[in-house]
Amino acid sequence: MNTKRKTGQYRPIAAGALTLLGVLACCGTGYAAEQAKETAPTSIWERDTLTGDWGGLRTALKDKGTDITLDYVGESLNVVSGGLKRRGSYEGRIEFSIDSDLDKAIGWPGAKAHVTVFNIHDGGNNAAEYAGSLADPSNIDGLSTTRLFTAWLEQSLWNDRFSIRAGQLAADDEFFTSPTAGNLINGTFGWAGLLSANMTNGGPAYPVATPGIQLKIQPTDNFSVLAAAFNGDPAGRHCDDDPQKCNRHGTKFPLNGGTLWMGELQYGVNQSEGAEGLPGLYKLGAWYSDNRFADQRYGLNTSGATVSVSDPDLNGPLNHKGNWGLYGVADQTIWQRDARSLSVFLRGGFSPSSRNLISYYADGGIGLKGLFAGRPDDQLTLGVAYAKISRDTVTADQDAAQHTPSYAVRSSEIVYELNYTAQITPWWTLQPDLQYIVRPNGGQNPDDPTRSLNHAFVVGLRTTIAF
Repeated sequence: MNTKRKTGQYRPIAAGALTLLGVLACCGTGYAAEQAKETAPTSIWERDTLTGDWGGLRTALKDKGTDITLDYVGESLNVVSGGLKRRGSYEGRIEFSIDSDLDKAIGWPGAKAHVTVFNIHDGGNNAAEYAGSLADPSNIDGLSTTRLFTAWLEQSLWNDRFSIRAGQLAADDEFFTSPTAGNLINGTFGWAGLLSANMTNGGPAYPVATPGIQLKIQPTDNFSVLAAAFNGDPAGRHCDDDPQKCNRHGTKFPLNGGTLWMGELQYGVNQSEGAEGLPGLYKLGAWYSDNRFADQRYGLNTSGATVSVSDPDLNGPLNHKGNWGLYGVADQTIWQRDARSLSVFLRGGFSPSSRNLISYYADGGIGLKGLFAGRPDDQLTLGVAYAKISRDTVTADQDAAQHTPSYAVRSSEIVYELNYTAQITPWWTLQPDLQYIVRPNGGQNPDDPTRSLNHAFVVGLRTTIAF
């Protein structure tokens, strides 16, 4: 590997970051100098962010309706047994976001704007490659690049009972989410395998968003309806490579990849701050894509006849028009005392077997906040995820095994994860993490389908710093 080139490609990013901090520091100094009174600086261990208020600039911007977020997430994940390779990896991500209340900023009532830019870097390796699993052990994993992620404008009406959002959107920001599951770092507990493995090029989710429009109607305080239409292929049409490479910087804005429709009914109880009852969130959702999807068992031979995908005379896929799925989410706090609480979550769904790798999916777990006395902000989370390889895919493997007796027939993949989030300071968390993946890739080696794949044990540590 050319180490010099690999290191050099981040110099413009570093220079840009230093320039940005220099400008902010300069402006912040000027702003502070104009203040008649200046409060004593807060201890670095008590600040919400590592770099503080930037000499008053952050407060001034917030008063004008603008919030700036600058975070770094870094992690080391090691496959210590099983999987494809017993190796360690480091992955990191810088996130820069701006959220603006346009009513405060420019007097536009009910309007908001948002933009997020990521710099992702993994040093040319990642835990997913080493584990060989469908579920990515890391939810920040991505192609090393600087990319625009989301950028949208939102208009709310009727006391926020109705809103419309348009721009570069990510479905995993809103759909199929669970607050408790969000504490886990395996990607399947976010944008679940039922969606990432079945939608075209992974669907509009991290790290590749896509143009779309989203509506939200909230007729009551507890009930809301969420609906969205996204470009159906976040990589753009005619992508025969890694989707992230086809849309490397998130600036392709494809509009010709069909349409992905998503809808979700949401029922939340005791969601407001200070509510006396135990909070809970329940969702029922569906999705439909009008793209074409290859049959999991059958294809076409050179004469146009339908044959098994394992047939030596296979010439191309047998495609289906359209694809769909249904899912549900339940996230409920079952015990709460002061700042301590215990929550449980359950998510699940299914998609048709003929055109999907995963036909059934379920995950669930518990989250305990304030496990130890004196550490009310720490969280311990346990999650289990089950992904069933579709019947048609399994049958295709069985067809192949008739010609190649050593061919490994897939069945299912199960992920166990135990994660502890330690709040070191308000701006810094550490997360030791354990993952055990049963039958990665359904039990079939993705590099050689004639070989099975052993269970993978992954040990990791993540750090998150809010600047």
